[in-house]
Amino acid sequence: MSHTPHELAADFPQDVEKIHKLKINDPHFAKLAEEYHETNRAVHRAETGIEPMEELAEVALRKKRMLLKDKIASILATA
Repeated sequence: MSHTPHELAADFPQDVEKIHKLKINDPHFAKLAEEYHETNRAVHRAETGIEPMEELAEVALRKKRMLLKDKIASILATA
């Protein structure tokens, strides 16, 4: 498990198996999950100072992460 906060498995522990199956069987979900992970890691790098960025850019990344997470949560709720 990664030490990056907000990983999907940590945020949706009850849906870990469902997430895995959807990543394999649903290309749209797999793309959303990958985009979420990339965005989440970018936010984490910005927050920890590994890759500093302007505050507005960091806020935009956080908003993107939240939007992706909402889409993923919606798919998980209906799957």
